Amino acid sequence: MRILFVHPNYHSGGAEVAGKWSPAWVAYLAGYLKAGGYSDIRFVDAMTDDMTEEELRAIFAAEQPDVIGTTAVTPAIYKAERLLEIAREECPNAVTILGGIHATFMFQQVLVEAPWIDTVVRGEGEAVTLNLIRAIDEGRWPADRASIKGIAYLEDTKVIATPAEPPIRDVDSITPDWGVLEWKKYIYIPLGVPVATPNLARGCPFTCSFCSQWKFWRDYRVRDPKKVVDEIEILVRQHGVGFFILADEEPTINRNKFVEFCEELIRRDLGVMWGINTRVTDIMRDEDLLPLYRKAGLIHISLGTEAAAQLNLDIFHKETTVAQNKRAIELLRKHGIVTEAQFIVGLENETAETLEETYKMCMDWNPDMANWSMFTPWPFSDLFHELGDKVEIFDFEKYNFVTPIMKPNAMDRAELLDRVMHNYRRFYMRKSFLGYPWVLNRVRRRYLLGCLKAFLLSAFQRKFYDLGRAGYWGPQSKKKVDFHFDHSRTLVKPQEDNWKNAPKHKRPAAAMKACGGGDEQLAESLTPPPVKVKI
Repeated sequence: MRILFVHPNYHSGGAEVAGKWSPAWVAYLAGYLKAGGYSDIRFVDAMTDDMTEEELRAIFAAEQPDVIGTTAVTPAIYKAERLLEIAREECPNAVTILGGIHATFMFQQVLVEAPWIDTVVRGEGEAVTLNLIRAIDEGRWPADRASIKGIAYLEDTKVIATPAEPPIRDVDSITPDWGVLEWKKYIYIPLGVPVATPNLARGCPFTCSFCSQWKFWRDYRVRDPKKVVDEIEILVRQHGVGFFILADEEPTINRNKFVEFCEELIRRDLGVMWGINTRVTDIMRDEDLLPLYRKAGLIHISLGTEAAAQLNLDIFHKETTVAQNKRAIELLRKHGIVTEAQFIVGLENETAETLEETYKMCMDWNPDMANWSMFTPWPFSDLFHELGDKVEIFDFEKYNFVTPIMKPNAMDRAELLDRVMHNYRRFYMRKSFLGYPWVLNRVRRRYLLGCLKAFLLSAFQRKFYDLGRAGYWGPQSKKKVDFHFDHSRTLVKPQEDNWKNAPKHKRPAAAMKACGGGDEQLAESLTPPPVKVKI
């Protein structure tokens, strides 16, 4: 069995501003398949190598694998679909597979618009993909596909979704093969070192109204911290990784496990720095532990402060307050940890005044870094359905946090972009001259200046915030900004099935809460019968 995995070539000027990120999905999937007996695996990173369609076509024609698989977050879905279309043209006998969060919930739309995809892997991919590969290898595909849990496919004119594969209870049984990646490609610009994205846990016990990670993973499971550090030691010693970001939605949820993880990093003294995303209230809870976290190498924490106006926090069902956000940043600064405040902008009630308020609030909090992200209503999130007809754009390629999908009532999208850029210019201009160069701690100063370098590089190249493609050059260009929305794209309503629903007591909109709002895990018995939909 020859297996070829490909990462789709999608760029938007968002997180990639900081460097080229190593795609962890293929490492975990390849490791699981190799443990299951399938070792003939090749990976092509079309995104990092910025490959053209013709370059991909040549690879497919030369490789002629038995299976071609890719993944896609929502904005990369069209690139992934096109990738597999080329694969079908060049390798007509290969089985084409698509996984990832978008295909998991939007499988009906994906299979309708891309019928050349043989199957969609839904949810946690390792066990499903191994079972799928075995069926293909043993000649049971496609005759036996209805018995494979966790997939969706077309059968004549019907979309079939099989019952969900149960979550992998023992997440420590998944041993990634990081050697499948070419590490010299994945450089974190602020430090100039290879960067990795391992995870400490899978899933999230909270039911965010604007998020869907809790739906995708379906259950919250924490790994053995020592085994995670084993993995990081391999990344450091064998692959030269000098920085990592835990891919968890919120790695500090389980404080005991996170502390154990930090203590193990300190014991092994790997000399690696790292970062996380977490909640404001976790920082306040762990005030006495922050020196331990910093000693373990934790240098960068991105906080989901979300919005300066408490009104917006309430819209997101966020159980934090403006005062708590400020206090958390003060605590991190006190203990030498770089703080990044994340703001969500672009809701219907956004105005020039609220954006100015956000800036003033940010300056009062004084984080080391700030990031203003456009509100992006994932089509499979609860908030998307609550918004209803207010969502007008269904060109998912633009669902990338930098393109204004929603149009505020009081301004057009171009003005929204301009006001956000105004905030960026003022914030980082001030940090460039009055902030970063004067930081006393040498490690913090080096890190912050590296971040500034990454920011300025992307701005100079016109890649930051996708400004080049939008045609934005400053306030004078507002009338010429074009986001190039494909208005021919329409929404196929996601299939409703119990596999992706919250427990009954959490389904009403009033009960849906943003990260940190919930207090229970998802139910485990989420295995519906196959669903048939006429198209």
